Amino acid sequence: MEALRLVLYILHMLAMLAIVVAPFVAGRVHVIQTWGARIQLLLGLGLTGIAEAGDDPVNHAKIGTKLVIMLAVLACAEIGNGRSKRGENGRTLALVAAALAVVNALIAFLW
Repeated sequence: MEALRLVLYILHMLAMLAIVVAPFVAGRVHVIQTWGARIQLLLGLGLTGIAEAGDDPVNHAKIGTKLVIMLAVLACAEIGNGRSKRGENGRTLALVAAALAVVNALIAFLW
């Protein structure tokens, strides 16, 4: 079970890297950021499930806060990607998604 948790955690961090780095490389919302947000949400749910199955107690307030922020990241990435495909400016939403992903990581490590 620990090996599965470690693999999911590494993939979760790589997805966060896609969310944070993609707008700076592409200069706009990119499909990589959108897929990174989708994958990070699913992997986070998987990690929560593994934590619930373990013996240690889970901080549900922390998990709920991170879920709400992750949904905001996903919404910003999806809306920005849609605007980008229509030729509109979605850079602000890309940067907001990246900033919220960093806030989510800070909550994970500091709470």
